[in-house]
Amino acid sequence: MKIGQMVNISPYLTHLTDWVMGKIIEIEQNPFRGTVIAAKDNLGRIFWGESDYFEPINENALCLQ
Repeated sequence: MKIGQMVNISPYLTHLTDWVMGKIIEIEQNPFRGTVIAAKDNLGRIFWGESDYFEPINENALCLQ
């Protein structure tokens, strides 16, 4: 994953019922937690946590129908 990439954010981090789409704004290599990602959604909310709770979105495979 890289900064600027679109990701789905797990409900475990958001405390919402569904996954939320956001854009990665920061990536940190934390010696205790591993790779920590911060992502911002379209409402301006920032969610952060271990990379396990983020799924990359393949923008080339999105169906626009």
